[in-house]
Amino acid sequence: MTNSGDPSAHLVDVDLDGFQHEVLDASEARPVLVDFWADWCAPCHALAPHLGRVVADLDGRVRLAKIEVDEGENMKLAGQYKLRGFPTVILFHRREELARFSGARSRHEILDWLRIHLPDDLAGLAVS
Repeated sequence: MTNSGDPSAHLVDVDLDGFQHEVLDASEARPVLVDFWADWCAPCHALAPHLGRVVADLDGRVRLAKIEVDEGENMKLAGQYKLRGFPTVILFHRREELARFSGARSRHEILDWLRIHLPDDLAGLAVS
């Protein structure tokens, strides 16, 4: 598996208005990890580089969408998905929520989590 080294190539900042297109519609083609985060949240900042590394490792097979919950009307999405704290990461595929976790995790923990929750046809994509 190649590593593009540039997580931003597979990362998009999303807001309430773009959520349908950038997350739900996009999840038809490939899984989308959605990182609900806040600037004041230390665990959010700790998690961000690990998510970026995982997405770069997977070289575009999973997309990362970041939603800053305190910007604009983004908190409505947090309410819609009944988030209890930040960071919360939700995995979407084919418009469905497959799984979620809250709090900071290491790169290896995120990869293990993806192996468990991705559909069988995609479960082999995670690197070790």
